[in-house]
Amino acid sequence: MTIVPVTSADLDASEVSWFAALCSDDYQFLGVPEGRLRSSWAHCSDILREAEKQGFRNILCPSSYQVGQDVLSFVAAGSQVTSDINMLAAIRCGEMQPIMLARTIATIDHMMKGRLTLNVISSDFPGEKADSAFRYQRSREVVEILKQAWTRDRIDYEGEVYSFSDLWTDPAKPYQQNGGPLLYFGGYSPHALELCGQHCDVYLMWPEPEEQLAQRMRDVNAVAERYGRTLDYGLRVHMIVRDTEAEAREYADYLVSKLDDELGQLIRERAHDHGSLGVSHQARARELADTYGYVEPGLWTGIGRARSGCGAALVGSVDQVMTKIERYREMGLRAFIFSGYPHLDECRHFGQKVLPELKTCSLPHAYGRVPNETPATPLGEGERK
Repeated sequence: MTIVPVTSADLDASEVSWFAALCSDDYQFLGVPEGRLRSSWAHCSDILREAEKQGFRNILCPSSYQVGQDVLSFVAAGSQVTSDINMLAAIRCGEMQPIMLARTIATIDHMMKGRLTLNVISSDFPGEKADSAFRYQRSREVVEILKQAWTRDRIDYEGEVYSFSDLWTDPAKPYQQNGGPLLYFGGYSPHALELCGQHCDVYLMWPEPEEQLAQRMRDVNAVAERYGRTLDYGLRVHMIVRDTEAEAREYADYLVSKLDDELGQLIRERAHDHGSLGVSHQARARELADTYGYVEPGLWTGIGRARSGCGAALVGSVDQVMTKIERYREMGLRAFIFSGYPHLDECRHFGQKVLPELKTCSLPHAYGRVPNETPATPLGEGERK
């Protein structure tokens, strides 16, 4: 069931990514912290290196004010201990002055030889409770200023939040040409969809029943069409894959076997995005789930009992998970960000069990963002199948 057109003509390959647990979100038993899994450079860089070793094409590096590590510092350091994997850095728009942010991103992009991708975040800052329209307007202005800095010699910008006149941009030119790093974006409100459709490249969603995902794709595609644009689409979802469905479901039960729901609620509420529209949809999926937490076959909502944001997992055998991924691909999705608990063990497990069956690509190469003098992996090349 193809839902909407996508940016690139060839849908034969997918960008398959893993998750770096920068925000103290790693457990053997969900909601039960362990020192060996705490967010640290040592632990999270191990996840990063393992993801590259297994053949993942990208890795999401999330952002949080309450817990964890600084994203851009981590990505800069990560650029020096990896050589192939892209890194998807979450940037909170407005946190850093936009021109300084453009320079920082350009510097890291050169350090990474074009392996940097960006996840645009529009949440409140500590102590702030801003209107949704303002937050997304601030993000829009940041993105527009970044694009000027990356593609022009001078910045001239007059907005509601920022104003700059005739500023030289040479230090802010990124390694990636044709527009700079790809912009990934997730959001559910009308203001969010407007920003994504106008300026971003990949629309990311959290797991919900297929028809709801399809509707979100149709909604944001309608906005993009108004601006004469098309988008790629992605899904951020946890993974529990085993040799048999029974083993996978047993591991899902094991993962929450020590979870105290009151503590789980506290973990959810400490996140700055816990009141967002997207998080409310994840909560709604849990409410609609059956006694065992499944909202549709193979989609288990138990993760959301102790996690804000992405709150569901694909649970099943290798064949069942592959079938589900293929269903998503038929809908028009081709950017996938997977994760599992504990992140290092499950990265290795998924990488050995499922990733060899998937044809993968690097989206920055597919978009032609990497300069010609750099050996690029064309769309569909480098597959592990």
